[in-house]
Amino acid sequence: MFRINWRVSWRRIRRLLRKRAMYGLPEIRKYNVNTSMNKMEDKIMVKQTAGRDQLGDFAPKFAQLNDDVLFGEVWNREEKLSLRDRSLVTVVSLMSQGLVDSSFQYHLLSAKNNGITKEEIAEILTHAAFYAGWPKAWAAFKMAKDVWADDVSDGCLE
Repeated sequence: MFRINWRVSWRRIRRLLRKRAMYGLPEIRKYNVNTSMNKMEDKIMVKQTAGRDQLGDFAPKFAQLNDDVLFGEVWNREEKLSLRDRSLVTVVSLMSQGLVDSSFQYHLLSAKNNGITKEEIAEILTHAAFYAGWPKAWAAFKMAKDVWADDVSDGCLE
């Protein structure tokens, strides 16, 4: 299962679900709240079904690998790399390839939910622009500005 590592706030969960619908992303099928006595934060378990929903009939093996291996196993290896750091790496990787589509927007939203702030994403994309290309960063900034639009801060993305 794909785990999103948040301090649980039902308001934040509802906002995420509304944004997923707004961006046209697949619906989250199930989620369970598991509270660990050893940690001070709660974990949200989300079963990823985007691959099966969108490609299950056409490419069932690819869909299964997407949902179960990539989002089910790789993203859950938090003992090796935190969700925040995985989000950072993923956003920079997608931006450097010029992939600024709905999947990029999904990963920007995940990065935000995994703790990357408006100021940090602005600095990350600015730094990556010199290595990945200015036009790619420009396109990424346009999407990041939408994702972090409701954040009130010093205006780094404006």
